[in-house]
Amino acid sequence: MTELSRDHSNLADAMASRRYFRKFDDIIHYLARTAVTLQAEGQLSKTHTKVLSDYLLRLNRSFKALSMKYLLVGSERSPLVNGLTMDRRDSGFPVATELLTMGNDAQQAVLHLANQPSAQALKKQMLHTILTERRSPSQLQFALSQRLYYETLTEGNLFWSRNDPQFILLDPSAEGRRQFLLHWAVYDSQVNLPVVYLMEVEDTGDTPLPYDQGRWPQAQMHLMSQSLAGLKLLTIAQGFDKDFRDLHPKQLRRYHIGPMYSSAYTHQAGPLREVLEQAATQPGQDWALAWTLETLDSHEVREERAGWFSKVEREVYALDPFGGQGADTGATRTERAIILPQHPFQVLTELNPPGFFDVRKFVVSTKGQVLSY
Repeated sequence: MTELSRDHSNLADAMASRRYFRKFDDIIHYLARTAVTLQAEGQLSKTHTKVLSDYLLRLNRSFKALSMKYLLVGSERSPLVNGLTMDRRDSGFPVATELLTMGNDAQQAVLHLANQPSAQALKKQMLHTILTERRSPSQLQFALSQRLYYETLTEGNLFWSRNDPQFILLDPSAEGRRQFLLHWAVYDSQVNLPVVYLMEVEDTGDTPLPYDQGRWPQAQMHLMSQSLAGLKLLTIAQGFDKDFRDLHPKQLRRYHIGPMYSSAYTHQAGPLREVLEQAATQPGQDWALAWTLETLDSHEVREERAGWFSKVEREVYALDPFGGQGADTGATRTERAIILPQHPFQVLTELNPPGFFDVRKFVVSTKGQVLSY
């Protein structure tokens, strides 16, 4: 058995696959509620909350599409022998190749739909097969699931392996320098996790950045090429600041969404394993989703010479002052959090394992409320 096969799991059982997607549907829903909670506390701005919530919505639509693709995996008449491949050790999410394949499918979705009967026509054929021919319409069920898959792809607004930078003008009425929020996201193939970036920049160019066909395409390409989980925020921000003399990154944030842990689907080690194993005694309670927020803030500006007669502004970034680790993390601060149902939270509290003291906990109550601890 290869190292890769030990880390990845194939959901070839239809029921296991459906439970997996239902679990993620709930988790993403609760995570969106958590973003609203953080906004109410003043931890996130309204704009940041809206952007983050939109990426979560897109991620949920990608999971919906994949759930349709693998709806009948393992059934007698389905040609899909292998189901969704997920990373069971490092992330609990689908492997990156699933999203790459989905992106390729999206390019040919219109062609597939043109050669298929409509969803309504397929349902009528299924009813006829059941009532008249008195047999299971399994082939028609598979055809319908694939049609719904391609329809979801054509509707767009999904989370792809690459989600190119977009912009928001932060204060249209402000005088002086223009301020933009640039945001983009990737599905990191090294860790099989969605990662969202938000960068606040000041624009001192003659033409506003989004309408400058000289700078905007280059800025987009630059940011996407630097969107690697292994790169420090300091490296990304300083590289952007150096390459674009009239764009000044004031803040850069990176959200690592995940890993997802579940005793039914992932192999976790350490205290979380015992927590989830005890929580598994109650249906639907054996999961936890972690996420990490890295933030890099500029705290001052210095001027450097750029040639004989001109100067250019350069940002000086504040690094984490605690423990002398700022240079190692490349961030001003790093915050970790976890969201989990009420029962595993109670187990976690009782066990009180080391390493969780500085992790913020968001707990889903039995009524579906998200409470902060």
